[in-house]
Amino acid sequence: MAQNENSEVEKQSQNSVKQNNKKRKEIFPYGNYRNYYGYRIGHDVDEDPRLKVFKKEWFEGKDCLDIGCNNGIITIQIAKKFFCRSILGIDIDSNRVQDAYWNLRKAVKSESSVKTSTKASKLRVEDQEDGNSENNSENCITASSNEELKEISRELSSTKKRDLSDVVSFRKENVVRNPHPPEKCYDTILCLSVTKWVHLNWGDDGLLTLFAKIWKLLQPGGILVLEPQPWKSYESNRLVSETTAMNYHNIMFRPEQFQEILLDKVGFRTVEDITSGLSGSKTGFNRPILVFKK
Repeated sequence: MAQNENSEVEKQSQNSVKQNNKKRKEIFPYGNYRNYYGYRIGHDVDEDPRLKVFKKEWFEGKDCLDIGCNNGIITIQIAKKFFCRSILGIDIDSNRVQDAYWNLRKAVKSESSVKTSTKASKLRVEDQEDGNSENNSENCITASSNEELKEISRELSSTKKRDLSDVVSFRKENVVRNPHPPEKCYDTILCLSVTKWVHLNWGDDGLLTLFAKIWKLLQPGGILVLEPQPWKSYESNRLVSETTAMNYHNIMFRPEQFQEILLDKVGFRTVEDITSGLSGSKTGFNRPILVFKK
C-alpha cells in the first residue's frame, strides 16, 4: 500500500516538473504574448490610453486594418468608439486570432445586453410619463405609443447594421511573408508595437518589406498610425530565438530612422507626431506614435 502511494506521489511530482518545464520553455518570438493587453493596459483601465490621441476622422466610415492585432482588444475598442465601416485585425499566431474572436463574441454579447436594457428603460419611463398625464385621451396615447414603437424599430434596425460582428473580423496572416497581392485597400492602417518583432525576425529587409506593403495596402490619402518600439527594447528580446539573435547584430536601421525611411524612401507625404498628447501608459510602454499620410 505504501509502495503504491509512493509511486503515485512520484508520478505527480514528475507531471509537475514537466508542466513547469513547459511553462519555462514557452516563448513568443513574434511578440505574440498571451494576454498582452492585460499587462499593457491593466485591468483597472476601461480603455487603451492610445485611443485618446486617435482622431475620429481616421476611422469613422472607413475601412481599416490592424497589423499585429494580438487578442483584438484595441481593434474592437476602435470599432466601438470610432464607428469604422470595417476593421480587419491580422496576427501571425492562430491562437491570438482565436482569442480575438472570443473577445469579439464577448463584446457583441455585452453590447447587445446594454442596448436591450436601454430600450426597456426608455419604454418604462415613457409609459410612466404617459400614465401621469391626465389630459391625454386614449386615442392620443395609442398614437403616441405607435410612434414610439416605430422609432424603437428604426433604432433596432440601425443597431443591426452596426453590429460589431459585421464590422470587425480577424485573420491569421504574416504580412511580411504573404505572397498574395492585396485583396483590398484600406483608408487607415494601424501598426502598433509591431516593427521590433518584424525587424528582429526578418531583419532590415523584412522591415522595408513591411513598410512597402503598407504603402500598397493604403488608399491614396490613407493614414498609417505607427508605434515603433525604441532600440533599447530590442536588446531584451534579441535572444528569443537563434534568428532574432543573428538579426539583432546585423540590423543597420534604427527606429529613429523609420520616419526618414517612410517619407524619403517609401513615399509618404506628411508625418505628425501625436505622442505629446498621450498619457496613462504603463511604465515601459511610453512609445512614440507617428501618423503618416499617403
